[in-house]
Amino acid sequence: MTLIVAVAALVFWSMAIPFSLSVLRLLGVYDVVQECHCHVYTLFGKVVGVLREPGLVWLWPRMGPTALIVRWLGTRYMIDLRRDQTYIRSQPVNSEEGAPMGIGLWYEMFVSDPVAFLFANTDPRGSLRANVSNAAVRCLSNMPLAAMLQTRHSMSESVRNEVSPQSHEWGYRLGSVYVRKVHFRDAGMLRQIEEKVVNRLRQVTSAIRQEGANQVSVITSAAEREAAVDFAKAAALRPQIVGGALQQISRHREVAETLFDVLETQRLLEAKGKLTLVPARSAELLPQLLATAGLEPRSAPERSAPERPVPASARAQGS
Repeated sequence: MTLIVAVAALVFWSMAIPFSLSVLRLLGVYDVVQECHCHVYTLFGKVVGVLREPGLVWLWPRMGPTALIVRWLGTRYMIDLRRDQTYIRSQPVNSEEGAPMGIGLWYEMFVSDPVAFLFANTDPRGSLRANVSNAAVRCLSNMPLAAMLQTRHSMSESVRNEVSPQSHEWGYRLGSVYVRKVHFRDAGMLRQIEEKVVNRLRQVTSAIRQEGANQVSVITSAAEREAAVDFAKAAALRPQIVGGALQQISRHREVAETLFDVLETQRLLEAKGKLTLVPARSAELLPQLLATAGLEPRSAPERSAPERPVPASARAQGS
């Protein structure tokens, strides 16, 4: 039984408390202001209260007995105080040289005076946008093209200083202003600039290639000259080295004979001639075979044996 009573009491109070709070709110006892919002109360065409502090606010201490009828006979305006952002694309301006340019402007805005925002201007957002566009035309027109393409920070500051005092009268204050983009609006001018840039790049590329070819030629000539000098030195040293090696080899008869036999065999192999091998016992038939073939036999030249070097002691005794 106790559990049933507790559940019933919980259900009753869970329904009664929100209902009672809603009734008190409709009677104007209190109101709830959200974060970064503002409430403006008007009664019979007059502003009777402005609530800017977030949280639960008691209306009677602020507006007195008027709080009982303001929700029924008056109007409550809820205004968002958070920062808003807008981007103006390609605002047309002219440079000092007469070039048609486009400026991209990004700016922030927020409500500074809720009452002026509601009643001083019927379209504060549109008025601020038009004001920023006019300020950009007044401040950025007739600027040198080089300064327009390079000094975006000073351009942003000049536009903001021109707009801020006037926009505050409408309850809408301008925040940060930044020139994000500066571009050419004439397509023909863009093509001409592209052609000039392409031609300049071709000239620079050709100059770089020619300079590289010249440097390669200089390096190649120097390398060939050094190589020719080194080859000439090597050609001059080769006979000396070969002569010294042969002189050392000729001191040993067996080594010298073997060396010359190997060289002679190597030359015969490199000549790629045809060889006819005859058995040793058929040497007596060789003259007859040559006579049959119509050739005359030739006697092999006798190769003189290399002279053995005379020892130094023998030369001393002969002298």
